[in-house]
Formats: sequence, structure tokens, C-alpha cells
Amino acid sequence: MTGTTPPRKFPFLKRRGDGAPSPAESDGERGLGASLEAADATDGAPGPHSGGSGTGEGPAATEPATPAPGRVAAVRDGLLRQGRNAKAGLGVLADRVIEIAPRIPVRDLHTLRAQFPGLGPEQLADKLISGAAHGTSTVGASVGAAAMLPVPPAMPAELAAEITAVAAIELKLIAELHEVYGQRPEGGATRRATAYLTSWTNERGIDVVRPLTITAALSGPLKRDLRQQITKRMIRNLPNLVPFLVGAAVGAVMNRRDTRKLAERVRQDLRAAQVPWDQLTSLPPLDRPELPPATLPHALPPAPRDDNRPT
Repeated sequence: MTGTTPPRKFPFLKRRGDGAPSPAESDGERGLGASLEAADATDGAPGPHSGGSGTGEGPAATEPATPAPGRVAAVRDGLLRQGRNAKAGLGVLADRVIEIAPRIPVRDLHTLRAQFPGLGPEQLADKLISGAAHGTSTVGASVGAAAMLPVPPAMPAELAAEITAVAAIELKLIAELHEVYGQRPEGGATRRATAYLTSWTNERGIDVVRPLTITAALSGPLKRDLRQQITKRMIRNLPNLVPFLVGAAVGAVMNRRDTRKLAERVRQDLRAAQVPWDQLTSLPPLDRPELPPATLPHALPPAPRDDNRPT
């Protein structure tokens, strides 16, 4: 078969049943321009999944999927439950601080002058502030060291323990600053503890010369303000839980700074209404703090012997 074209050189064209050439055959005969026109026509036509009207503007934007109503309700209920638990925990912590406030031992002016002889009011106040700042710094470092290896279930308990200990130290400082500046509130241990709690919550001093100040301190919404103060302290103490002893250093610095700031605010108010020591009348000694009763005696009585018991 010399001079003939091999069969593989001829294109195999598919014919329709009526003998008309297919679109592919027509495009092949008409050239490249016909193929581009066919592609443009295909792009402009609406597809089976397009949301347009066939005008060639592209598919319409689909709306974002909305979460199921049951899932939204479950998330909302979980957030509300966590909020109630946090509020209940703050209430329990506030009750604990209110409970321990009357039991904090406070030194009166006579005892302080005997322990620090030769110091004036300002020097004695400096000594008290330095000691309290050192104590709260030690508490912060201890809690930070305990959180060296973080245990998430124990973190709320660690924060509660730190806030309770720091509150006790600062309440003692506030009470003794009132003694140094001659501003002891009237009443018993519980009444004075309530006044000191209000001073700690508001970070202000109590002016005993103005009865309105003490009345507002004792009759105001103490527990609500105390809960807010505890919340602020807890948020500020969150960096103390950083692991690997970083929280220990942060807790020591932050507690020392907060205690000094609180003491300076209270001291500024007390200094404005200070009563000199030589003008103070003989104040009675402070009554001893209320201690919980002993639950068990020192020695238990021997058990009665039953002679009728069979051996």
C-alpha cells in the first residue's frame, strides 16, 4: 500500500443517527475560534448547581450555616451554670473573710509602743507597713511555688487560700494603723472588725470623728462590695499561678505592691484626722479575739466497764 495514508492518520468522527456531524466534528472543521465560542457559551449557561439566572454573573453567595437551636441552648445553659457557680464561690469566700475578721489578733497602741520603743507615729506606721508587705509577699511566693507544677482542679483552691491569707494580714495592718493614728472605732470586736472590713473593701480609712462614716460602713452593702473586692484581687492574682516558679516571683512582687498601695491610701486618710498621742485619753486594752470553742477535751475519760459482758 505504497503512497496511501495510514488509517491512524484519519480522525474517527462520530456520526449521529440522522447523519449530521456532532458538535465536536463541526468545531474541528471550523477551527480554534469555534472552540472558544463554544467554551464561552458553556460558561455563560447556568449549571445544575448554580444559583444564578443564566445571565453569566456567576453563582449567588450562599448564606452561612446557622447552628442548631439545641446546641445554642446547651452553650447558653453552660455559661449560666458557670456564672452561678462562680458567684456562689465568691459568696462563700466573702463569708469566710467576714468570719475570720473578728478573730484576727490586733495589738493596741500601748503594746505597739512597748514593742517598738522610741518610735513616733510615722516611724511606727512604716514598720507596720513593711512587716505586712513582707508577709503578703511571702504568701504570694508560697502559692506561686505550690503552682510550680500546674494542677487545674487545685487552682481555685490556691487562689482562695492566698486571698484569705492576704486579707487577714491586711486587715491586721489596717486595724493597727487606726490604733497608731488614734482612730479606733467604737464598739466591740465584731463592730470594729466590720469597720475594718469596710476600710479594706473601699481602700479608705475610717474617720471616727464623723459618725456618718462609721454608720455608712456598718450599714452599707458590705458583702456585695466585699465580693467585688475579692473578684478584683482574684483577677490580679491569676499571674501567680504561672508554672516553673515564675508565678512565685510575680506573686511576691504584686502582693508587696498591692499591700503598700492599700496602706498608703488608708494612711493618708488617717493622717488627715490624726490625734496626737499626748492628747489621747487612756484607751482601754483591746479585748481578746473570739476563738472557736474546743471540740475535744485534753483527756478522754475511761470507758465504763461492763461486768455482765460474757467473756
